[in-house]
Amino acid sequence: MFFRKIILAAFVSLLVVAAGYAADPGHADHSHDADHSHEGEAHDAHHDSHGPIAPTLFHIGPLEVTNSILYTWVVVGVIIIVIRMGTKNLTEIPGKLQNGIEATVEGLENMCSGLLEPKVVRWCFPLVATFFIFIVVSNLMGLLPIVGSIEYNHAPIFRPPTADANCTVAMALCFFVMSTYWAFKYNGPLGLVKHVFGVKGGMTGPIVIPLTLIFIFIGCIEVISIAIRPVALAMRLYGNIYGGESVLAVMLTKMYGFAAIPFYFLELMVAIVQALVFTLLCIAFIGTLCSHTEDEGH
Repeated sequence: MFFRKIILAAFVSLLVVAAGYAADPGHADHSHDADHSHEGEAHDAHHDSHGPIAPTLFHIGPLEVTNSILYTWVVVGVIIIVIRMGTKNLTEIPGKLQNGIEATVEGLENMCSGLLEPKVVRWCFPLVATFFIFIVVSNLMGLLPIVGSIEYNHAPIFRPPTADANCTVAMALCFFVMSTYWAFKYNGPLGLVKHVFGVKGGMTGPIVIPLTLIFIFIGCIEVISIAIRPVALAMRLYGNIYGGESVLAVMLTKMYGFAAIPFYFLELMVAIVQALVFTLLCIAFIGTLCSHTEDEGH
């Protein structure tokens, strides 16, 4: 079971890479009738080493490989290799690597179990655990000296995946699709409508009529909230990591780079905290859709 979860984690990570490529705005076709000055500006922005659009390093057939996609492959490769090394020869008395992997997985599973029902944990644990491991490794590897310092065609070869909005949006979309599927699986179509728009509190009698209108209005607000959740997830992670990357880039130019030291240690903490926040929010959002109030029953 554990090994199957690891395979699923690696598979979902590769899906995130593919989704990030599909969402890359650099893949959009440009009109041949556009003004040449606009094309030049777009080209300059595309190759801006610290801009929001990841520059293309090379092509593999029709695939444009940006620096964030390339580093995503590196991150996924490191995760697979480390987990494979730690789980290749499982022993009752685990070594340091096996113990670290088991502690991480068990900690994430306990966190899910404390907030969700057991059957919901079985559904969502592989996804949220994958998110945490991928994000925390991406954030920490984004602080390595090779990131941003090695260039190819005047663009850095490596860029943290979580500092690219395409990657965070792709993860948020994966969460939105799966959480919606689990909500329908848990409640059923009619049950989900009742869960969102139904009158809460177990009230009966004529008072239910005006309350129904109020809870329908509240349900509409809840639907908007559910639709905004992936945007909040994606932009919170992207903004924090991209902002930290930009601050470090600026501080490295001050006082011969010594000004960046306190910010570097701050980013170490942010790398772990943001992975934990993303994971906890995913679990909490799933819990709001896959849970019963006392008056709804089980």
